[in-house]
Amino acid sequence: MDRRHYLRSIAVPAVAGSAGCLGVLGDSGPEGTVLDPPEQDLSEASHPSYGDEMPHVSVPDPITGETVSTADYEDERAVLWTSFYTNCPDGVCPALILRLRRAQEVAAEEGYGDEAAFLALTFDPERDTTDVLREYAGQQGVDLDAGNWHFLRPESYERGQELLDENFGLVIEKASADQYENLEYQFPHYGLILLANERGIVERAYPRGPQTDVERLVSDFERVVNA
Repeated sequence: MDRRHYLRSIAVPAVAGSAGCLGVLGDSGPEGTVLDPPEQDLSEASHPSYGDEMPHVSVPDPITGETVSTADYEDERAVLWTSFYTNCPDGVCPALILRLRRAQEVAAEEGYGDEAAFLALTFDPERDTTDVLREYAGQQGVDLDAGNWHFLRPESYERGQELLDENFGLVIEKASADQYENLEYQFPHYGLILLANERGIVERAYPRGPQTDVERLVSDFERVVNA
């Protein structure tokens, strides 16, 4: 059984015991989702998409000193997840972080910050140290004190490659950065954002995360959190 079919087989929630919950989860679409199916069918993509289970991964947060597991948020919080690196030279990663940060702001404004989690995983742990990530949070306007944002840092570059490939279907490879001054290497990468509900089921995959309308993403997230 390949990864896509495996994820779909475990993503289908049980309907037994759900009486009285109609209109909360499982009423708008299949597989325990809140949102209707997306306009673009991404079911054949290598990464998780609508109706799949959010991958279970455990990655250190060097700022808080804890290991964060996506599984811990099930039955607790909806999740927005992306991957990035702070030396991104073309604006892709700041655009990804902006969208998560805007959702964090609205969650605070509307009073559901404790029901939300924002996870940004670096695939460049060699350069993205604790101090670098903390400084980057300030530059990007991220509220680390809210208690719902985690910068995730794999133990090594190789571990990050393995984690993203095996769990998220994303291939990360160092590439030459000769065209950029003072940049030793870069990472051409897929700007993916994932939105998962509190059951750990993916509601939306935004494959063009940096171009995704910010208010649309925030609206999707708000609907999922408050379902």
